[in-house]
Amino acid sequence: MLPLGTRAPEFELPDTVSGQVRDLQSLQGEKGTLVMFICNHCPFVKHVNRELVRLANQYMPKGISFIAISSNDVENYPDDSPEKMKENARLQGYPFPYLYDASQEVARSYQAACTPDFYLFDDKLDLVYRGQLDDSRPGNGIPVTGKDLEGAITALLNGESIPADQKPSIGCNIKWKPAS
Repeated sequence: MLPLGTRAPEFELPDTVSGQVRDLQSLQGEKGTLVMFICNHCPFVKHVNRELVRLANQYMPKGISFIAISSNDVENYPDDSPEKMKENARLQGYPFPYLYDASQEVARSYQAACTPDFYLFDDKLDLVYRGQLDDSRPGNGIPVTGKDLEGAITALLNGESIPADQKPSIGCNIKWKPAS
């Protein structure tokens, strides 16, 4: 896992919704920035999509930027192609950019391992939380509440410390391209 306190790795990626190339500096939030590695086909992401939209709509007006990135190999997982990403973002009502990491270099720089994977940075882009949304998983009967991630966002906004004991995300592995 990326160590707490790590500065957010820079990136410049195409936004599948707007068609514009976006970078971390232009997307950075006034009070914090959440970088999420997600994709279209993963059942773990599908399970939490509604909660991601709720959290974004609640906290973006409070100065927390939300950025979604898909880094999956689209040759072997065509449901995660940029065209399908744009379609899914509209279908889900994503209020945040949905960026495509074709080279997978951004996922590597964040040490992202699965979808969904969450990284919350403070106003200086220093990592304060990297962990799960909550304890809910597809089929485990626990309701999706976003409590772990929302607790970290709330603490950040209130100037409180965020406990360093953070549960890692669980989901589908990022679909890495075969080594050439």
